[in-house]
Amino acid sequence: MANPEGFLRHTEREVPKRRPVPLRLKDWKEVYEEREAGQIERQAGRCMDCGVPFCHQGCPLGNLIPEWNDLVYRDDWKAAIDRLHTTNNFPEFTGRLCPAPCESSCVLGINQPAVTIKQSELSIIDTAWERGYITPVTPDRLTGKTVAIVGSGPAGLAAAQQLTRIGHTVAVFERDEAPGGLLRYGIPDFKMEKHHIDRRIAQMEEEGTRFRTGVTVGVDITWDELRLRYDAVIIATGAPVGRDLPIPGRNLAGIHFAMEYLARSNRAVAGDTPADFIDAAGKHVVILGGGDTGADCIGTALRQGAASVTTLAIGKQPPHERPADQPWPMDPTLFEVQSAHEEGGERVYLASTVEFVGDEAGNVTALTVAETEYFEGGRRPLAGTEKNIPADLVFLALGFTGVDTQTVVPQVGLDITKRGVVERSSKFDTNLPGVFVAGDAGRGASLIVWAIAEGRAAAARADEFLSGQTNLPSPVRATDTPIHF
Repeated sequence: MANPEGFLRHTEREVPKRRPVPLRLKDWKEVYEEREAGQIERQAGRCMDCGVPFCHQGCPLGNLIPEWNDLVYRDDWKAAIDRLHTTNNFPEFTGRLCPAPCESSCVLGINQPAVTIKQSELSIIDTAWERGYITPVTPDRLTGKTVAIVGSGPAGLAAAQQLTRIGHTVAVFERDEAPGGLLRYGIPDFKMEKHHIDRRIAQMEEEGTRFRTGVTVGVDITWDELRLRYDAVIIATGAPVGRDLPIPGRNLAGIHFAMEYLARSNRAVAGDTPADFIDAAGKHVVILGGGDTGADCIGTALRQGAASVTTLAIGKQPPHERPADQPWPMDPTLFEVQSAHEEGGERVYLASTVEFVGDEAGNVTALTVAETEYFEGGRRPLAGTEKNIPADLVFLALGFTGVDTQTVVPQVGLDITKRGVVERSSKFDTNLPGVFVAGDAGRGASLIVWAIAEGRAAAARADEFLSGQTNLPSPVRATDTPIHF
């Protein structure tokens, strides 16, 4: 146990401070200040090393949280990163981007603020990089088997690293110009700077993973050719098709899917401003959707100098405290204030968009919005409550509907579910022998921690297919969901 009296002596939850808003809006760097000396060790010491650590059920990866909290408290950072890497290939990604369902399940959270598990995780991996503890892990021998992985997001990268390290020859195909998927082109730098991706890719290349960027499978190489060249294929393309809002005025200029906006902005921040760059400078921006993607749009628009930013959510504002129907150790739906929300803009709930309004030139100029009315069986705009909100740019952050099926279905013949994702068994098999699916492509849009867990599990299944058996860990099944009590 880290500190038998830690949770008694240190009852306050301490997290790193964020840089002042006026300062961080001037750049694209991560929002947090350097951690205070001793803070992480104190917080790790609050971990009670429970007899039944429910943080494990909250984490799809099965992270050994009490063990590495104890090691952090004891200042044994080398052993801590070894423990952390046992279950998580990329803790620098989850430590920055995961919403930490493990903390909702922390036993200490029953009557005290939960242990800062996410900050412990991030501190372990950042310290490990700083001290040179992370080196390539190369296989003892090559198996002669080849695997193609389509998509270089967290699921694809996790699968690739697992399979490369046990000796398979792995090629990762990515349609964009650099690996990372939405980690690189969907997540703004103020949440995760891209050098964290670059050094992981460098490590993986040294281990033997091969990256084929700028290659669209189904166009530059057909799916049939891919299956002929490789002994196994793992589909990890994500679920990038955005949910649309087909209401009057949808064809007006200035209305974009959120990921179009974020991807182009990320390229501009990286120094490669695209010709179709969307600039919010001096404009009234309206974001439809109150989730993480919407928050990313807020921070991006404010850094570009938007005149105003308004977020509209069709539903009710979530509660500030855990509701009675979502008791511990469930991961509750709560009102969240992300860093972007601190920086400016207005958040409006119970707002139903009725129509996009435009000018004679075909540009959006406003939204007609009504109050959302709930009734038995659904919700609808309340007649008589309509009003117009000025808008020069509108970003649709309404979630995702599934995989891009334009080439996957006609070329490969994969079965697609009603939810728009690839049909699979509980062991990640598709209807085609030797073709597996992991992450959002089979699960639907979900958390980064689930993507990594599924990438690891799909790698274990692919290895079993290729070798007849496997020693790779398989943390989840394709049908797994978080345990609710």
